[in-house]
Amino acid sequence: MPSFPSPFGSDDDNGLFDGYDEFVADDLPRPGGFLDGHDVLTGADHLAFHRLTRDCFEERKVYDMTFNYNLARLNLDTRHGNAGFRYAVERGDAAAAADAVDPADFDGDGFDDGDCDRVLRAEFTPTTPFCPQTHTLTIGAFRAWNGLSDRHEYDLVRVRAAPMHNQSEAVNDRLAELEAAYLDTGDVETEAEEDAGMGSSPMTGTGDAGAQTRSTDAPF
Repeated sequence: MPSFPSPFGSDDDNGLFDGYDEFVADDLPRPGGFLDGHDVLTGADHLAFHRLTRDCFEERKVYDMTFNYNLARLNLDTRHGNAGFRYAVERGDAAAAADAVDPADFDGDGFDDGDCDRVLRAEFTPTTPFCPQTHTLTIGAFRAWNGLSDRHEYDLVRVRAAPMHNQSEAVNDRLAELEAAYLDTGDVETEAEEDAGMGSSPMTGTGDAGAQTRSTDAPF
């Protein structure tokens, strides 16, 4: 009887994936401009947050729709060594404060104490510059991390697409709108107006491996 693949990976991946307890810098994207001047997570700190990411993405069904695996596995996929997420703790000092979150932004209805002690930045690098799924994947990640904020130590997780994507500016404008709406309402499902031309396919999967055609090239 054929078996369904685990979204976390299995023992028969034939060496295609690193482990969730392995920090392999050569198989991760280099931190980009959104993380410049902030404290980039490496080693055990990166691994701890990325394991938590795996669990958040699994609960919210944030999936790679080509492989039908949990999107967190893209970081581990050695076929796409320059794709996935990198993280940095946001600094508010003079060197990095230009686009840091102002604690005053946390005075909305969703943040009763107006406290913003810990902000994490997450930068997503897709596998190609023309990936049509980048906006849905980054929005899904934003909603998973902030909708399950009780799982981690950060008051806010900010998400942006890496500048190598051909529509990163439009994608990031929408992510900034969603972030502002979340700060104002505390609701991660608050909708910003859809930006035309960025693609609209859903990024969430059902976990049914038979529903997707597999390929070694992810669509994002």
